[in-house]
Amino acid sequence: MAAVQALYQSEQTGEAAEPIISQFLRHRLGTGAFEDGQVPEADAPLFSAIVRRAAKNGEVLDGLIARHLDADWPLAKLDPVLRALLRAAAAELWEQKAPPARVVINEYLDIAHGFFGGEEPRFANGVLDAMARALRAEEFAAPHRR
Repeated sequence: MAAVQALYQSEQTGEAAEPIISQFLRHRLGTGAFEDGQVPEADAPLFSAIVRRAAKNGEVLDGLIARHLDADWPLAKLDPVLRALLRAAAAELWEQKAPPARVVINEYLDIAHGFFGGEEPRFANGVLDAMARALRAEEFAAPHRR
């Protein structure tokens, strides 16, 4: 959640990732509640890694996301929160092999449901599933156990 918020803030303000990461670590990550503007129980190192990876590799990740979008809906046309969510998920799926892709997808779908009440979570699910299968094909090759 915090990584999505930080990437959204960075895009909206034009502020670089490092000052935003610092701000979140000082003021937004902690034991408070969402209502207090905080993200309780956040994994600060993971948050920082996702935001840094998304900022450092933005063009690559945007290209990856764009490959899984319909030509009528380019990345720039997406809601900025949805764009931030897809960028955070792409950053997590792209360079990190844990947690498993299905876990990453489920976590970001929970976030999508927190922000959106319409078709956006379903849209995000389709894009995330396609990205995960492209980036971590080996995880989807083996039979899935429930």
